[in-house]
Amino acid sequence: MSVKFEATVTAPVNIAVIKYWGKRDSALILPTNSSLSVTLSQDHLSTRTTIRASPDFAKDRLWLNGVEEDIAASKRLVNSITTARKLRADFEQKLLSDGAPAETVVPLSQWSLHVCSENNFPTAAGLASSASGYAALVSALGALFDLPQSTSDLSRVARVGSGSACRSMFGGFVAWQAGISNDGHDSFAVQVADRLHWPELQALILVASDKKKAISSTAGMQTTVETSELFAERVRSVVPKRMEAMQRAITDRDFATFAEITMRDSNQFHAVCLDTYPPISYMNDISRSIVGLIHAFNAARGRVAAAYTYDAGPNAVIYALKDDMRDLVELFTYCFSRDESTPKEAFYPDAFAIFDSADQVGQRLTRPEVAQLAETAGKFPAGSVCRIIHTEVGDGPRVLAASESLLDDAGLPKHTQQ
Repeated sequence: MSVKFEATVTAPVNIAVIKYWGKRDSALILPTNSSLSVTLSQDHLSTRTTIRASPDFAKDRLWLNGVEEDIAASKRLVNSITTARKLRADFEQKLLSDGAPAETVVPLSQWSLHVCSENNFPTAAGLASSASGYAALVSALGALFDLPQSTSDLSRVARVGSGSACRSMFGGFVAWQAGISNDGHDSFAVQVADRLHWPELQALILVASDKKKAISSTAGMQTTVETSELFAERVRSVVPKRMEAMQRAITDRDFATFAEITMRDSNQFHAVCLDTYPPISYMNDISRSIVGLIHAFNAARGRVAAAYTYDAGPNAVIYALKDDMRDLVELFTYCFSRDESTPKEAFYPDAFAIFDSADQVGQRLTRPEVAQLAETAGKFPAGSVCRIIHTEVGDGPRVLAASESLLDDAGLPKHTQQ
C-alpha cells in the first residue's frame, strides 16, 4: 500500500467575551480592535477536517458536511491554502539548502489537496462555525506540511480565512491582538490562560435558531464601520480598558467581574449593530427573554452568578461556575421545553449528568428560589429553544489518528449527501 500524506484534526469553537467587530483591512482581515474569547470543549462542539495531498489528484477539492463546494469560489479559503503552501515551499527549500537529500524532501507544496470537513453543530447560526472551520483547516495543513511555525504564527494564516479563527488555534482563554502594522504581522492570537486555569467555569448554549443568519458577519461589520457613530467610541476608548480588565479577571478567576464585562460587552456590541444604518438586529425575542432571565437569576442569587453573551446571531451563551450551572440548566430546560419532534437526547444531551434520566429534563426544579423564578417567567412555547448544549472550557486543535480520517482510500469522502 502506498504512503498517504494526510492529516486529520479537530478544532474548537470559541465564544468572544470581548467582541471582534470591524476590520481596518478587509483583505488581510485586520481588526479595528483586539478581542478575547473562551475556547469551548471539542467533546461537544468541534469541526473535524481531513486533508490529503497526492500527486495523483487532478486539482484541489473541498467537501463541507458531505457536499462538494467550489474552492475557487472562496477567496479566503484560497488565501489560507496558498499561504500555507508558501510556508511549506519555504520549508522544503530550507531542508534542501541545509543538505537534506532531494529524495527525502517530499514536494507537498506542489501537490493538489483533497479537503473534507464536518461540523457537529449548526453552521452559520451564531456558533462560530467559520472559526472552528478555518482553525481546523490551518491546523491540518500545519500537520500535513510539518510546518515549523509556532501556533501564534499559524494563527495569522487562520486569520486570513476567518478573523476569529485565529483564537480557535489555542485552548483556554485567548486574546487576538489587533496590531497596528499594515502588513498584519503583529495581528495574531496568544493564549491568556490554559483550560486548566479555571476548571470550574462552564458554558450553556441555548440555540434559539439553527438557521443561517440573514446578514453575514462580514457584511454586517463593514456596514457598521461605515455608518455607526457609536462604533468609533467603542474602538477608541471602551475596548482597550475592557481587554485589560478582562485579562485581570481571568488571571484572578474573578467571576463577578468576568461576568459583568462579558454582559456589558455583548450589550454594547448589539447596540452598535442597532446604531448601524440600516440597523442590524441579530437577537430575537427569545434572545432578549434569556437576557431578562439571567438578570432575574442574578437578583435571586444576590450576586452575579451567571453571564450571557451573544455573537452575531440569536443564540445565547451562558457562563457560570459549576456550582451555579445545575440550577441554570433546570431553569432553562423548564422554561424552554423541547418540541415533541426533537428527541430528548438531542435537545439536552446532559453531558454532566445533571439529571438522573432524560425523562427528568425540564421537569425538576430543586431549589425553591429557582422554582419561584421559573413560575414568574412562565413556560415559553415548546421549541422556542431548539437545542441546549452544556459544555466547558476546552483545549486547542487535536491531531487525530489515521483511523479517524474522513477520506477513503481513493481520497473521497466517507460520508456524502446527495
